Amino acid sequence: MIGRLQGILLERKIPFLLLDVHGVGYEVEVPVSTFTSLPDTGSEITLHTHLVVRENAYLLYGFINQKELSLFRHLIKVNSVGAKLALAILSSIDVATFIQCIYKKDITRLIKLPGIGKKTAERLILEMKDKLSNSEEEGELIYGTQDNLNQVINDSIQALISLGYKPKESFEIIRQINTADLTTSEIIRQALQIIGKS
Repeated sequence: MIGRLQGILLERKIPFLLLDVHGVGYEVEVPVSTFTSLPDTGSEITLHTHLVVRENAYLLYGFINQKELSLFRHLIKVNSVGAKLALAILSSIDVATFIQCIYKKDITRLIKLPGIGKKTAERLILEMKDKLSNSEEEGELIYGTQDNLNQVINDSIQALISLGYKPKESFEIIRQINTADLTTSEIIRQALQIIGKS
């Protein structure tokens, strides 16, 4: 499995990129969300990737962040949702909003996505909610859905994750803090105080 690529962006033509990794050119298909986040050609980039092996082809799908990759992998496990449809979904809606739709059972919003009819929307809600609730990545995806989270809070949660705490646990700790006007280091300091008291 090729899980990550770091190299020079040679070409970009929606939905494909050509990435030079030590002289080897990798053709990677990406969602629009990743495409629009890319720097100019000639720049070094890092992509989180998923490799699909077929009888006559090796297909690489790339994402600018781990959350998009995680959601992509959940989507392709849903019955009748393949890689193309998963990419179309990620190209049309951000991870946070999609997860909100799943938890709120927002069929109206889901059927506005390309390739999604009512039956597929219902299947997504049923299967995705079950998959997410049984996933170690649940917390990571959930904290991205909170409307009031900003970059400082996200950075604070990531810092706790890097210290060994699970994503969902990290989110619950940060949620206990009045984060208004606090820096990341101040939030982390208070979070560690909360952890020390528990």
